[in-house]
Amino acid sequence: MEGIKVLNLGVRFLLEIIALVILGYWGFQVSQGTIMKIIVGFGTPLLAAVIWGLFGAPKATYLLTGFPFLLLEIIIFGLPAVALFFIEKQKLAVIYGLVTVINLILIKIWDQ
Repeated sequence: MEGIKVLNLGVRFLLEIIALVILGYWGFQVSQGTIMKIIVGFGTPLLAAVIWGLFGAPKATYLLTGFPFLLLEIIIFGLPAVALFFIEKQKLAVIYGLVTVINLILIKIWDQ
C-alpha cells in the first residue's frame, strides 16, 4: 500500500507540472499578437506557480490549511481543465479533470 501512496504523490507532482504546461498552452492559444502571446503564455503559468509556491506547496511560505487550502487546490488544479475545454480540447479536459479529482480524493483519504 505504501508504494501506491508514493505513486499517488508522484502523480500529484506530475499534475502540478502538467497544469503549468496547460496554462501556458492556453495563454498562447487565446492571445492575439506575439507580445500578448508571450505575456499571457508565460505569465499565466508563472502566476499560478508563484501562488501555489506561496500558499499551497508542501514547503510554502504561507501554507494554507483547511477549506482555504482545498479552495486553492480546486482553483490551481481545476483551471487547466477549464482552459482545455475553452480551447476545444474537451477530451483532454475530461481526462485531466478525472485524474486530478481521483488524485485529490486519494490525497485526502490517505492524509498525504
